[in-house]
Amino acid sequence: MKSTPLPGKYTWVCLVGLVCATFFLGSCGSTRPFTYMQGSFDTAKLSQIPVTEPVIRKGDLLSIIVYSDNPQATSIFNQPLITTVASGAAPGASAGSGGTGGVTNSVPGTAPATPGYLVDDRGNIVFQGIGSMHVEGLTRNNLIDTLNVKIGPFLTHPYYNIRFLNYRFTMLGEVGRPGIYSIPGERVSVFEALGLAGDMTFFGRRDNVLVIREDSGRRQFGRLDLTKPEVMASPYYYIQANDMVIIEANRKKVAANDQSTLRTVTIAATLISTIAILYTIFK
Repeated sequence: MKSTPLPGKYTWVCLVGLVCATFFLGSCGSTRPFTYMQGSFDTAKLSQIPVTEPVIRKGDLLSIIVYSDNPQATSIFNQPLITTVASGAAPGASAGSGGTGGVTNSVPGTAPATPGYLVDDRGNIVFQGIGSMHVEGLTRNNLIDTLNVKIGPFLTHPYYNIRFLNYRFTMLGEVGRPGIYSIPGERVSVFEALGLAGDMTFFGRRDNVLVIREDSGRRQFGRLDLTKPEVMASPYYYIQANDMVIIEANRKKVAANDQSTLRTVTIAATLISTIAILYTIFK
């Protein structure tokens, strides 16, 4: 009976190479670089950080709707809705006119458009029924106080609905869906912004997020380390209107092509080694 020969030196080398390649391909790296807000939270300190209200700036588009117990008197201070008529609309259709100082965001078609007040280069708006008002630097509550002084005496129990119509930000770099995003409310954190953009990719740097902000004609640059809980204390933690957030690529992306090539070579070497071992054993 013919016995099967034991593997030779070359076969053992191939076998060791196969094991190493398998370990290399199947090994798992650390998840630390991809984890947000690592470590313990200083809840006593972080809970005392005040959440700042957004302030009105030049170029903002505001929606201000006035209500009171007397709708007829209130209508004097509200911009009329504008009906936008598309080309080819039915005969007799007409478009209304906007209120004084109003700016309209309209979509082609016969539908009511949303009026708004544009803050000019001097920080003023021309408010319906009042005239010029300086609003730059005011918060929403500050503007309510100003309106109460100016039109409160003419209305019974007035109240207001104030919204930012152009509250949007830009997300670029290593995120799932780069683009321009509208903020549905008045405040959004950097984590919520990332959620809207599909989170960071595998190649995004979580420790060096750049926020570019323009305020009063000056450009500001802020850096956020999302791997630390202290990021919540940063003035750039909450994204403001027209902010630009840039996610930088890490070193893994720079070496991605080289790693892909190395992986291909390793797999090829593994297959060759396997074939050599099988040939040596069963020849």
